Amino acid sequence: MTLEHLENLVRINQLKSEQPDQQEFNGLVRSARNRLSDARLEGLSVDGKFLSAYGAAHALATAALRWHGYRSENRYLVFQCLQHTVGLDKVKWLVLDQCHKKRNIAEYEGQLEVSSQLLEELIGITSELLPLVEKLGPINT
Repeated sequence: MTLEHLENLVRINQLKSEQPDQQEFNGLVRSARNRLSDARLEGLSVDGKFLSAYGAAHALATAALRWHGYRSENRYLVFQCLQHTVGLDKVKWLVLDQCHKKRNIAEYEGQLEVSSQLLEELIGITSELLPLVEKLGPINT
């Protein structure tokens, strides 16, 4: 894991350097835990499970980026940075990127088509991501 890649993104104005905030980090992780729990609820629609799991994954990716002192205005970029912020395998953040595209179609075109396999992958990757982000520990200021 190298933060040099993140600094390169700052240089080309894709990321911004910003002092991390423990309260913001804690809130993002708490939100992710709640959304991940919601994604596992029996009786919730596939759409509801997908959007909850996606929200959890995005909150965790944002928390990891913020822990390192960066902020992104592009939702998809936080997933791409996961290999640098918590060491997530590229294959896994590519699945998250695919989910981001599906979320955008749902948000902007009103269509959400999610296979049970993609939903299971999303919940599994998000479940794996949670302890990686928690392991970052308190923010050193």
